[in-house]
Amino acid sequence: MRYAADHKDQTREKLLESSAAIAKHGGFSASGVAGLMKAIGLTGGAFYSHFSSKDELFAAIVRRELSHSLRRLGGGAEASRAQLQRCLARYLSMAHVERPDSGCAIPSLGAEIARAEPAVREEAERWLRELHLVWSEVLGDAQLAWALIAQCVGALLLARMMASAESQEEVLTASHGFIEKTLG
Repeated sequence: MRYAADHKDQTREKLLESSAAIAKHGGFSASGVAGLMKAIGLTGGAFYSHFSSKDELFAAIVRRELSHSLRRLGGGAEASRAQLQRCLARYLSMAHVERPDSGCAIPSLGAEIARAEPAVREEAERWLRELHLVWSEVLGDAQLAWALIAQCVGALLLARMMASAESQEEVLTASHGFIEKTLG
């Protein structure tokens, strides 16, 4: 049976999407190749027709996920302070706390990215620098842009660490208040 010409690309995209969700939910290093492939209905052996190694898959996940974050949080040419504040409100939400598999990869995978091969860290740095550049232009302050990125990632990570919804909300509310004061 012959596959459509774009079958390999579609399978690779399914693998990236599924693997990213699995990794953001349970960690990338804890996910085996066989389990990642099984999630999309294929055998572990098929993995190597798409990626030469698990590290290569991780770099592709980082690239894919951070490019999505840049589109959601960067705002493009029409980026404004008001739009940035709306994006940050969505970022610092209980929905984002409760659904790590469909949210930003940095709070979920940041520690693993920090321990990863240089190619993975370089990929993350490239996308973070692009986001920083956009926010720096919107805010008119490069240091403030880095501080807000760190504030958002840190607040989401802390909220996810909390056992109670009350504590999670407290962290998010404090972070929102800080950002509102800072951005005026």
